[in-house]
Amino acid sequence: VQLQASGGGTAQAGGSLRLSCEVSGSLYMYSLTGWHRQALGKERELVADITSGGDTNYADPVKGRFTISRDNAKNMVYLQMNSLKPEDTAVYYCAGNNAGSWSYWGQGTLVTVSS
Repeated sequence: VQLQASGGGTAQAGGSLRLSCEVSGSLYMYSLTGWHRQALGKERELVADITSGGDTNYADPVKGRFTISRDNAKNMVYLQMNSLKPEDTAVYYCAGNNAGSWSYWGQGTLVTVSS
């Protein structure tokens, strides 16, 4: 099973980016699918996740700015990031969770936000 993230890049503060995660196989293999990020010198943190039923959860720093969504037919998960801030700069990872464990990780995609 693979998760392939894409869509990273550079944006100015206040701008937007959309990350995509292509899941080989079926999204229903995971009870949760989500996006994590790791900034330089910091620990990896959960940004947002979405259940197989479509329920979403967001970290406080991104609430109201980021939106996670999924397309079950295409086996894709997206992260729409609006009103970007320099502190959103990080490597973003797509991941799958089963039985309470984030066990499946894609490669990261770098997001850089300039002030």
